[in-house]
Amino acid sequence: MLMSTQANRYAHQLLDARAQAQMIPPLSSTAPLSVADSYDIVKSILDVRIAQGETVVGRKIGFTNRKIWSKYGVAEPISTPIWTPIFDETVRFTEDNRGIQSLDGALQPRIGPELVFKLGHTPAPDATIEDLAECIEWMAHAFEIVVCPFPDWKFEMADSIAAFGLHGSLIVGEPKMLSAASRRNLGEVLPYATLSLSCGDELRSAGFGSDVLGSPLHALWHLHQLLKMQAQFTPLTAGEIITTGTWTDVCPIKPGETWTSAFSGISLPGLTISFV
Repeated sequence: MLMSTQANRYAHQLLDARAQAQMIPPLSSTAPLSVADSYDIVKSILDVRIAQGETVVGRKIGFTNRKIWSKYGVAEPISTPIWTPIFDETVRFTEDNRGIQSLDGALQPRIGPELVFKLGHTPAPDATIEDLAECIEWMAHAFEIVVCPFPDWKFEMADSIAAFGLHGSLIVGEPKMLSAASRRNLGEVLPYATLSLSCGDELRSAGFGSDVLGSPLHALWHLHQLLKMQAQFTPLTAGEIITTGTWTDVCPIKPGETWTSAFSGISLPGLTISFV
C-alpha cells in the first residue's frame, strides 16, 4: 500500500503532465504499483481537483470490452474493468447529436463509442441488476476521447487507473428518458444492439452491446459491486452520469477528421463529431 505522501506525489506528477500535455514514463516502470495503490492515487487526484473547484459529475468505467483486454498491458494483459471519477470540465452535450471537438493538448487521442446512463435514484447497497435498471433516469450515446500520457500506449493496468482512467473528454448525445417498461427491458435489449463507427465514408469498427461485459447494464452492476469494496470512495448516487465502456476498440483520431456512429437494435441516434 502506498504511503499517502507517495500517492500525492504521483497524483501531482500526473496532474502536471496533463496540464502541460507532456508524456511521462509509466509509474510502474520505476517502482511496483498495485491496483490498490493506483486507486489511492485516484483518491488523491480526486481530492486535489475538488479543492481546486472542479465538480464531480459521475464516473467512467473502462476496459469493459473483454475483446480488447489482450491488446493492452505490457507484463500482463488487462484482466478486469477499471473506473475513475469524471468532472464537469471534461463532459459536454451536443446539439442535434453533432459537434466540433478540439484535440489541443490531447495526448495520443483515440475515440470510443459508449452508452451513458444517468442515475435518477441512488441504488441500494444490495441492488440487483434489475434494481439498478430501475434507478436509471435516461441513457444516451456518447463518444469518449481517451488519452494516454505513456509513450506508445504502453502501460500496466494500475498505470491506466492512476492516469485518470485514460479519460480525456466525454461528448454526450441526446438523452433518451426511460419509461418503466424500457427500464425493465434493458437487460434483454442492450446485449443484442449493434453499433458501427466510421471515419468519413470508411467503416472503422463495429461492436455489440454484449461486448461490454455482456451488457452496459452489467458494467454498471460491476461498478456498484466494486465500490462496496472501496470505502475511500462514495457509492453510486442519484444524479451521476456513468459511462459504461467502449463497444469497439478505441481508434486513433486527429484534427480534420469527422467521425460518425449508428445504432441498430435500440432507438438511439448516432453521433457526428468533427475534430479540430
